[in-house]
Amino acid sequence: MEIIGDLFKILIPSGFLLLGMFLLVRSFLTKQFEQRKLEIKAQSADSTINLRLQAYERMTLFLERITPNYLLLRLYENATQVNDFQALLLKEVREEYYHNLAQQIYIGPEVWDEIKSSMNTVLSMINQSAAELKADDPAINLSKKIFEKVVNDEVDPTSKALLMLKKEVHQLFI
Repeated sequence: MEIIGDLFKILIPSGFLLLGMFLLVRSFLTKQFEQRKLEIKAQSADSTINLRLQAYERMTLFLERITPNYLLLRLYENATQVNDFQALLLKEVREEYYHNLAQQIYIGPEVWDEIKSSMNTVLSMINQSAAELKADDPAINLSKKIFEKVVNDEVDPTSKALLMLKKEVHQLFI
């Protein structure tokens, strides 16, 4: 019996010591794991921020490129008749949009919806203006008609989307 008592005197403190070491090692490993997760998350956030900024830059450029003033000035020499110019303008806007379609991953849904709305407003403005002219009229007439719509209706189809983009970017750094 005495041997069993001596054995318990050794095993019980050893068991507590092993349990304590186990808890200590587990706590240490858990903290190391959490710290590593935070490091990975920080690295990911850095690269994501860069990708998001690039997306904002690309969408800003897209909106600037489809703004009627810049769009018309950039392309007016490439067509001679209204129908050709209309087709060229529509093609240009759509190609710009499809080229930047993947950027929606990095941009908030409300801003992306406003970007699409801006694009659709520009497309509609082009089509409405062309419908008011003869297909074989000189292309410059379509430019004039679109400019008239912008001025008379006081419509800047891309300004709201640009403003929303800027606000979203500023929120990243506040």
